[in-house]
Amino acid sequence: MRLPSADELEQLEDIEKQWAVKAMHHAETYFKLISTVDPRQLRLTSIDDEILQDFETTFPEINLVHLDEEHFKTPAAKEKWRNFMNKYEKRVKEFNFGSLIRIDCREDYTEQNTMFGVRMQVCFYT
Repeated sequence: MRLPSADELEQLEDIEKQWAVKAMHHAETYFKLISTVDPRQLRLTSIDDEILQDFETTFPEINLVHLDEEHFKTPAAKEKWRNFMNKYEKRVKEFNFGSLIRIDCREDYTEQNTMFGVRMQVCFYT
């Protein structure tokens, strides 16, 4: 395995910064959206109901009110998420982007209540 050069590391840092900016913009936009529209009426894709059903079947252990990072950050969890999301690669726009996720959905975005994860352009609701 080849280690990246210093120039490549700088580029990786820039890419991470760009991802962070995009993730923060998405978080702000999403929060405004769910604060003004009833999430039960919100549809971002034509297959939202299918994705929700698949999500509930694939991840019955996930509490959507207060997330446990173990369901997202372990190697096994990452593989499970990757398999789930890859099923929608050709069907959902922006199916695999970084996102800031509120750990407790009842709270605002704060350093303690935020984790970084992947998202699909879809609204999950309970």
